[in-house]
Amino acid sequence: EDALVVKEAILAIMRRFGASETNLLGMQGNLAGTYNSLGRLEDASRIEKDVYSGYLKLKGGEHRDTIVAANNYSATLVGLKRYREVKALMRKMIPVARHVLGSSNDVTLRMRCLHANALYRDSNATLNDLS
Repeated sequence: EDALVVKEAILAIMRRFGASETNLLGMQGNLAGTYNSLGRLEDASRIEKDVYSGYLKLKGGEHRDTIVAANNYSATLVGLKRYREVKALMRKMIPVARHVLGSSNDVTLRMRCLHANALYRDSNATLNDLS
C-alpha cells in the first residue's frame, strides 16, 4: 500500500511539472504493476489499457513499448478471466511482436504463452481460435 501512495504521488508530480508523454506512460505502467501486486486487477487493467492505447497513439503498433504494454494488459486480463479480450489482442499483437522483436524474443514468447493460457482456460474456445 505504501508503494502505491508513493507512485500515485510521483505520477501527480510528473503531470504537474509537464513530464513527457513517454515518461508518464512509463510511470502509469509502474503504477499498474503495483495495483497488480496488490491484487487490484480491475484498477490495473484500466491503467494498462490506457498505457497500451497511449503507446499505440504515440509510437505506433510496431514499437517495443506498445508490444510490451499489450503483453502487460493481456496478463492482467487473464487474471480477470477476460479471455475473449486476451485472444483478440494477442491475435493482433503476436504477429507484430514476431515481426518487430523476433520469434524467439522473450516478450514474443510470453505473448504466445498468454494466448495459449487464455485458449486453455476459456471454456468457449474453439479450434477457430487457433488461427
